[in-house]
Amino acid sequence: MKTTLDKATRDGLINRINAINETNAPVWGKMTLYQMLKHCRQWEEMTNGQIPSKRSFIGRLIGKSVLKQMVSNDNPLQRSTPTAPELKAIPGSAGDVEAEKKKWIAYLESYENFQDIGFIHPFFGPMNKSEIGCLAYKHADHHLRQFNA
Repeated sequence: MKTTLDKATRDGLINRINAINETNAPVWGKMTLYQMLKHCRQWEEMTNGQIPSKRSFIGRLIGKSVLKQMVSNDNPLQRSTPTAPELKAIPGSAGDVEAEKKKWIAYLESYENFQDIGFIHPFFGPMNKSEIGCLAYKHADHHLRQFNA
């Protein structure tokens, strides 16, 4: 299983992030490149406890079983996977692509010393270090594929 807890996997993601630029157009979805990079950086901030999240009702009912299914295989996330409300892109937002790439990369590099802080995902609920590493990889891969990277 691929995980951001593995250095080679992190390095592969970082190489893909470094390769994208303003010429990368989305294959699906409505986010711009900047919005995607910011969204991915904010996802990392959420897993580190910097952005508070609120559990969804449906997540309380089925989140844990969906998470177990997701982290038990190498299948990539599907297109148009729902996004936590805390991480939705603001329409029309723009900014510095290179700065967002650097911030996201710094978070990915921090997985080398990742500490389990008792993260509670808005849909999946409480997640352990292994689940976070696996989902972090799948989330990053999903959005990099979205921009053909």
